[in-house]
Parts: sequence; C-alpha cells; structure tokens
Amino acid sequence: MCRNIKPLFNFDPPATDEEIHDAALQFVRKLSGTTKPSKRNEAAFERAVGSIAACARELLDSMETSQPPRDREEVAAKARARNAVRFA
Repeated sequence: MCRNIKPLFNFDPPATDEEIHDAALQFVRKLSGTTKPSKRNEAAFERAVGSIAACARELLDSMETSQPPRDREEVAAKARARNAVRFA
C-alpha cells in the first residue's frame, strides 16, 4: 500500500512515538489523497493521525513474539543493499 510505512514491531530499541506518529501521518495522507489538508479539514486530519497513532501504539505494545528483537541498523543496511541493486 504505502512504501514509506516501515514495520515497527520487534525492534531493539522499540519504536518511538515519533516513528509511530510519522507512520500514522503517512497512512492518513494516503487515505485522504493529500499531503496537506485544507484549513477546513485540518482538525479532522490531525484527529485521524492522533487516533491512528494511538491505535498503532496499542497494537505494538500488545503484540508478542518468540523471535529475538531485530537490529535497526542491520535491517536498514539490508534495505540499502536492496535499493542499490534495484536502482543501480
């Protein structure tokens, strides 16, 4: 759906509130079809971002796994390697 929304579960250190907010913002932008809402829709847009961020935080906090936490730098390095091959 949205290439800019990255998985946030099972990382060490855990996802920050800012990362969750950014993912929620990207999701709302995708759904609404706009990156910046009009003044008339700004309050609804921000409410949606806050609501989705809260639900995402609740989801991430309640999920469990038996897998060890993933290393953020290792995952980022793999993504950079994939992109280097893809866009080379």
